[in-house]
Amino acid sequence: MSEIALQERSRRKRWARPGSSHDYLVRTLLLVLPAGIGVLGAFLVMAPLFMGGDVSFVLDKNKVDVASERMRINAARYRGSDGKGQPFVLQAGSAVQKSSAEPVVQLRDLTAGIRLSDGPAQVRAERGRYDMDSEQVAVDGPLAVRTSDGYRLDTRDSTMDLKSRRLTGTGNVDGSTPLGTFSGNRMTADLDQRTVRIEGNARLRIDPNRANR
Repeated sequence: MSEIALQERSRRKRWARPGSSHDYLVRTLLLVLPAGIGVLGAFLVMAPLFMGGDVSFVLDKNKVDVASERMRINAARYRGSDGKGQPFVLQAGSAVQKSSAEPVVQLRDLTAGIRLSDGPAQVRAERGRYDMDSEQVAVDGPLAVRTSDGYRLDTRDSTMDLKSRRLTGTGNVDGSTPLGTFSGNRMTADLDQRTVRIEGNARLRIDPNRANR
């Protein structure tokens, strides 16, 4: 090791030896820094108590994000029974209930399976509103009814009562029975009794070949 390196090493030893200025600085900082941190923390905690005004937080319910939907369900299914105790099943691709105070569920891709006196029937619609209290389905748009014994009914903008098996349509209606076809502007139908009352531009076409069977 050169003489210059030895001198530099000796100088560093003298600078870092106990009792030197460096040693005194390190011991001072070990005492001052923790005390300073404690004083700063106490100031931050106590500062609000000595401020001229009050410190508070106000939550405005009109500005807080609130969920617009109470419940959303995919592949929903509702079960019930009519006045005669016959079961029905209402299924939907999606169901949304906006609030607990509103017993109405918005449905999409809905299918209702009902049991009639002569066999099962199926009701299909793209979207509708199911009232759980009255057990009625209000359909917006087209609605199709199919029974196991050949009855077909197509209408739109209708209300179906699942308990009474009655259907009321305010849109155009057309359908077919084992005897022929019919159409009109509005209708009321009793699905269980196979009766349809048509109002406005009512037309009925009987197929002789079907009637003679």
